[in-house]
Amino acid sequence: MEGFAEYMHYGTIAVTVAANALAVGIGQGITSHGALEAMDLQPSARDDITRASILGMALMETAALMGTFIAFLLLLQTNSTAQNSTLAGFAELGIVFAVGLSGFVLGIVSAFPARAACLAIARQPFFSRQIVRFMLIALSLLQTPIIFGLIVALFIRGQAGSIETVRDSLRLIASGVCIGIGSVGPAIGLAFFTKSACDGMGVNRSSYRQLFSFALISQAIIETPILFALIVSVSLLFVVPAFGAENLVDGIMFLAAGLCTGIGTIGPGISSGKTATEACKQIASNPETYSALSRVSMFAQGLIETAAIYAVLISFLLLFLR
Repeated sequence: MEGFAEYMHYGTIAVTVAANALAVGIGQGITSHGALEAMDLQPSARDDITRASILGMALMETAALMGTFIAFLLLLQTNSTAQNSTLAGFAELGIVFAVGLSGFVLGIVSAFPARAACLAIARQPFFSRQIVRFMLIALSLLQTPIIFGLIVALFIRGQAGSIETVRDSLRLIASGVCIGIGSVGPAIGLAFFTKSACDGMGVNRSSYRQLFSFALISQAIIETPILFALIVSVSLLFVVPAFGAENLVDGIMFLAAGLCTGIGTIGPGISSGKTATEACKQIASNPETYSALSRVSMFAQGLIETAAIYAVLISFLLLFLR
């Protein structure tokens, strides 16, 4: 097992940066394709379309920047990791999930709202300022999972050098797994919902006020499972009881708790986004039905979110009732 810590350490750096850069490159390609398609539809709006695509691609860079930042910090810690036990390198796998997985998903799905905004400007060239403003707000909120992932990754990095048991190594991995997998469903749901809102503004600009209000509230609801995942991740990092003795069963239970909440947020995140997406399409077509549609959609989304709550409850039972 000689050199295992170094292998895992450098592997974490490589995978985290590569996954984020790959996804951001794909996402920017999708956005560029959409921008060119929009210019073909409406050549007179090429300046506004270009501005929207550049701003959208700049926000997509968040995932790549986060991956590069955590990789740079890990490189600075290389000497201390090499001198530590193999458990430190093993624990850093949590960073791959926390930043690498969440960044990979966000880098790709962030392209769909940006592409939709470019096409919406092509349809409504005199409404471009409002469309770009909405796109910027929506994409900024969409970056929340990678920011949470970075926070968890920084704590994992800080604790990895001092762990002495497999139990604690699995605890740190579980924390990264929870926030990483927990970001997937809500990120996908948010992306498709935001795309639908941009499409709606391109179809009917008179629905802008209703769509904007509905989008802010719905995005907050769709992001709720990410907060659940963050709570469980932070609990794994700071709240679970510490024991000096080795206990592999505890480590497996920590990993099960992280997987329970992480996987448990995928369905609610996607379903909540799809529910809001359908409501968004109807509001764009019939703005006068905004009140009724928004109430029904938010009620349905609230019921959908209860599935994530059940997963969180089981995770806490695994963490504290042993």
